[in-house]
Amino acid sequence: MYRKILVPVDIAQLDRGEAILHRAEVLSDPQGEIVLLNVVEDLPSYLAIDVPTGLIEGALKEAREKLTALKAKCASRAHIELRTGQPAREILAAAEEHSADLVIIASHRPDLSNYIFGSTADRVVRHAACAVLVDR
Repeated sequence: MYRKILVPVDIAQLDRGEAILHRAEVLSDPQGEIVLLNVVEDLPSYLAIDVPTGLIEGALKEAREKLTALKAKCASRAHIELRTGQPAREILAAAEEHSADLVIIASHRPDLSNYIFGSTADRVVRHAACAVLVDR
C-alpha cells in the first residue's frame, strides 16, 4: 500500500482520470493521501501578448470545477492541487514536494510529436524519484 499517491489528471481526459482515481483509492493506504493534480500549461511569451488576459485564470477555474466534480463523483478523499507551467516539470516537482510514493499517470496513443519530443508520461517515468504507474 502507498502512503502518498499523486494523480495528475488531464481535464481533456476526465474519463481516464476517473479510472486512475479509482486505482489510486485501491492502492492507497487507509490513512494515505491522494493528490489530484492538474497543470495548466503556460503560454510562450511571444504568444502571451496576443492572448486575452484572464485566459490562464479561466483555465485554472475550469480545472478546479472539473476536478471537484470528479472527486465528488468518485467519493474520493483526495485533495486538489492546481499549477501552471510545463506539465512534466510540474508533476515531478509536485511528486518531490509531496514526497509521493507513487505517481499514476495516463498515457495516450503516441503521435508524431511524441516520437520527436516525447510525452509527458515518458518524461515523468524517466525522471521521477518514486514509482510510476502508467495507465494505457
